[in-house]
Amino acid sequence: MNSLIKIASIFLISLISFQLEAQANYTVTVNVVEADSNNGKMFIALYNSEIGFLETTYKGTMNNIKNKSCTVTFDDIPEGIYAVSVFHDENDNGKFDTNFFGIPNEDYGCSNNAKGFMGPPQWSDAKFELKANKTIKIKL
Repeated sequence: MNSLIKIASIFLISLISFQLEAQANYTVTVNVVEADSNNGKMFIALYNSEIGFLETTYKGTMNNIKNKSCTVTFDDIPEGIYAVSVFHDENDNGKFDTNFFGIPNEDYGCSNNAKGFMGPPQWSDAKFELKANKTIKIKL
């Protein structure tokens, strides 16, 4: 009886491990267009949760700007719900600059070209479902 439990346990662990390995991963390609200039860098962030949206990134990167645009690809992203945000750090100081009232001094954008009203864009406007490789175009 004891060996039967061991065999069943090993079988279940093997099955679960196989399912985890078989989970499909995809790529998210982000094309940022219509930047004001080629100065500075573009910061691109991928979020996997409404909690911490625009604060805590799932994956993030920065890239140089050429011809007032840039493209980045996030690899090995599991199926799920995500959102992307971008800002153009035109003065290359490594942060998103705002004025005294918190109004952005630098261009920014989100997936679905979501815009905020009297504040930042909302998760519900920026989110998208990832079930296959996806390319997103964000216009600044």
